[in-house]
Amino acid sequence: MKNNSTEANHFMEVLTPKEIVSELDKYIIGQDQAKRSVAIALRNRWRRQQVPKELRDEIAPKNIIMMGPTGVGKTEIARRLARLANSPFLKVEATKFTEVGYVGRDVESMVRDLTELAVNMSKKGEHEKVKPKARDLAEERLLDILLPKRSEETHEEQDGEKERVLEVVKTEKAEASSTREKLRRMLRTGKLDERYVELEVTNSNVPMVEIFSSAGLEEMEFNVKEIFGGMFPSKKKKRRVKIPEAAEIIFQEESQRLIDMDKVIENAVRITEQNGIIFLDELDKVAGSDSSYGPDVSREGVQRDLLPIVEGSTVTTKYGMVKTDHILFIAAGAFNVSKPSDLLPELQGRFPIRVELDSLSMEDFIRILTEPRNALITQYMALLSTEGIELIFQEDAVNEIARMASQVNERTENIGARRLHTVMEKLLDEISFDAPDMTTTTVTINKEYVQEKLAEILEDENLSRYIL
Repeated sequence: MKNNSTEANHFMEVLTPKEIVSELDKYIIGQDQAKRSVAIALRNRWRRQQVPKELRDEIAPKNIIMMGPTGVGKTEIARRLARLANSPFLKVEATKFTEVGYVGRDVESMVRDLTELAVNMSKKGEHEKVKPKARDLAEERLLDILLPKRSEETHEEQDGEKERVLEVVKTEKAEASSTREKLRRMLRTGKLDERYVELEVTNSNVPMVEIFSSAGLEEMEFNVKEIFGGMFPSKKKKRRVKIPEAAEIIFQEESQRLIDMDKVIENAVRITEQNGIIFLDELDKVAGSDSSYGPDVSREGVQRDLLPIVEGSTVTTKYGMVKTDHILFIAAGAFNVSKPSDLLPELQGRFPIRVELDSLSMEDFIRILTEPRNALITQYMALLSTEGIELIFQEDAVNEIARMASQVNERTENIGARRLHTVMEKLLDEISFDAPDMTTTTVTINKEYVQEKLAEILEDENLSRYIL
């Protein structure tokens, strides 16, 4: 198992918790306690792989509940963590699920979706490994099309003629080989790019099948399609394409042939079980119950169905049985109405780490606008540079944007850093619209410009509620 997990755990081996936090700091401002918790949880996965085998399966993942208002970085922390770990990552909303037997999504579907993501990741990895060989095979097939092989009919009726016939065949082979190498050089240098060739491509006509099913039967549609796909043979049609496109089509076909899907699926199931991360958002919406009588299929019912998945169970997928014992669950919610103690006690026990995320201040907004690698201001500067416009933000303008966003959050709904997106869009609306026709190449945004564009809306609380 240790050797099998080497690739998936590569980042966890080289990154200590401090280094994980440092990587998260490049994209997420503040929330130090949440970063520490997820860094420890990620490192613990690597640690579990190093312990003796008899103890390894006994160590449960340290699932996390993040509590905090919307827009403070809960989802972003989980998503960046998954990228660091090179793990399959799935974000789902708890409110999408209902209790088994009612119309709605079955909680087991998130494990099936995670497995599907892992299969795609594993297939992509195998595709990279076979790429050089697939390129070589594609080139040979393309040369076969450009220079068809001659049928070597060597019917020697008399022993005396055998030597003469073989000599002729050898000469023809040498000439063909010389021509083939010449074509190969022309193909590699692009001299044949404008030439057309005729290819036979597979055209699979699978009937359109749509299944309207209740919870727990999401996979039926896929299985029916697979059955019909096997019943109806794939048809081939001829296409006339240029050589570069033909090379790409053949390359994809050869890649598919070289990939061992059994190996891909085996690896995908393994990384799902050992490295999968499920981010369960809006958990607070299924906590507690407002109804005093009758079943509440979208609250306690969902919690009861979630419990065995989080505790560790086996889920049937189209790729086989997948165990959830070591999948890391990161739950999140605002918990402004309900609280974690409103969850089922058994479910609470499966989320031993509780982290409270802080609301964002004006100073945080200033840092969010300028510091991260994907900072909002950097994004808008890059977007407008494609139109030949250099966008310059003065420091007082950045401070004013942050102040206004913070003020709107206080006066209306607090949507955290997402408010910056709406403020920036409103601020740069005119420039974005006129950019292709502008004659000036430099636009400077200062405090006065920000106030001019946004002051009116800020003054009218009702207007700011709907626009910002």
